[in-house]
Amino acid sequence: MASLYDFTVQDIDDQPRALEEWRGKVLLIVNVASKCGFTPQYEGLEALYRKHGPAGFAVLAFPCDQFGQQEPGDAEEIRNFCSLTYDVSFPLFAKIRVNGPEAEPLYRWLKSEKAGFLGTEAIKWNFTKFLIDRDGNVVRRFAPNDAPAKLEKDIVALLG
Repeated sequence: MASLYDFTVQDIDDQPRALEEWRGKVLLIVNVASKCGFTPQYEGLEALYRKHGPAGFAVLAFPCDQFGQQEPGDAEEIRNFCSLTYDVSFPLFAKIRVNGPEAEPLYRWLKSEKAGFLGTEAIKWNFTKFLIDRDGNVVRRFAPNDAPAKLEKDIVALLG
């Protein structure tokens, strides 16, 4: 795959969604989990989405159970948790793997585009964030402990 927009992923309802749907938008792609110390970041992610969505920003959340089994639920449990606990309105996708031979192809591409700390590609934990510009380029990779509010200036700069 040469471009972000070449990927198709499964949404939380197990329906295919072409990332072409988000062409021209600034994106924050995040691997999420419901039972993680960083789970309260859903609140900040939702705040960014609501504030900047009208200007062309979207959060795409990919549940992942690879780190401490912190996303044990099925799609319905994940959807309900996100809705009832954090009033999440941004798109949720099917549970994926982000590392290893069964890693979601989108995540293999994201990691190859923007390495992490000390040049490592592997995702270290839940709530690793990839910031994508309007042309589908991976601009920056943020660590799990980078709070969503800390990303706002970078998002605003890309929104222009």
